[in-house]
Amino acid sequence: MSNKVSTIGVLTSGGDAPGMNAAIRSVVRVATARGIKVMGINKGYNGLLSGDVVELTPRSVSDIVQRGGTILQTARCLEFVKPEGQQRGAEMCKVFGIDGLVVIGGDGSFQGAEKLANLGINTIGLPGTIDLDIACTEYTIGFDTAVNTAMDAINKIRDTSTSHQRCSIIEVMGRNAGYIALWCAIASGAEMVLIPEKERPSDEAIIKQILDNKHRGKKHYLIIVAEGVGGVEELAKKVEQVTGIETRATILGHLQRGGSPTAVDRLHASMMGAKAVDLLCEGKA
Repeated sequence: MSNKVSTIGVLTSGGDAPGMNAAIRSVVRVATARGIKVMGINKGYNGLLSGDVVELTPRSVSDIVQRGGTILQTARCLEFVKPEGQQRGAEMCKVFGIDGLVVIGGDGSFQGAEKLANLGINTIGLPGTIDLDIACTEYTIGFDTAVNTAMDAINKIRDTSTSHQRCSIIEVMGRNAGYIALWCAIASGAEMVLIPEKERPSDEAIIKQILDNKHRGKKHYLIIVAEGVGGVEELAKKVEQVTGIETRATILGHLQRGGSPTAVDRLHASMMGAKAVDLLCEGKA
C-alpha cells in the first residue's frame, strides 16, 4: 500500500564522497516524475537547522552526475548532536512541508537520520562514504572511486620507486576501516598491508620481511598503510636507518575524496537514490 508523499528533502552530511551528486540527481528525477516536490538542504544538518533549503528540479540537477563532491555542500553539525538540535531539525522539516527525508552520508549522518526518524520524520539513509564502514550494506557510495584514485597514485609512486630501488610506504584514507588499504594492496601487488582490523606487526617484523625480500633479489618494496594505523613517517625513517634502503613515506590524503565518480559509483548512487524514493512512497522509511 503506497504512502502519500508530497515533498521529499535531501541532504548530504559528513565527509563528501564521489557519487553523492548522482544520488541527489536520481532522487530529484524519480521524485519529480511522480509529482513529488524535492527540497535540497544545503550544508547538511546545519542547513536544516538554519533553514538553508531550496527547491530542486530536474533542470537544477542536470550535468552533475559526472561531478565529484556534492552540489548541496556538506558539513558536520555539532549542534545536531544535542536533543534540542534534533528536535529543531524535526520541526524545520515540518516548516518546509518535508514528509520524507533522504540523508546521504556516513555513520554519523546515519545516527542523525535515526534521531529524526525517532521524532516522526520518515527518513531513508543512503550510505555515502569512501570508507566502506557502514553496517548492513555491502557497498557505500564513493568507495570505488576512492580506490581507483588511490591506485592511480600508487601506480605512479611504484614506477619511480622501481626506478630508484626504493621502499615506498603509502598511507591511504579509510578512518578506522582498512578496506581502501586492503583493496589497494591486493590490486597493486604490495609486499605488505597494515590495517586497523589486524594487529600491527612490530617494526622489527616489518624490517625483517623487507630484508628477506631483499635477500631474495627484490629491488623495490611497497607497503600500504590505512590511516587508522598511521605512523608512516616514523616507520619510513626507521626502515631506512636499519636497512640502508632509501625509503619514502607518502600520505595520499584528501585527493581520494575528490574527482569524477567512476561508472560503478554513478550506477550504485543512481539506483540507491531511486530506491529511496520508492521506499518513502511505499511507507517503508
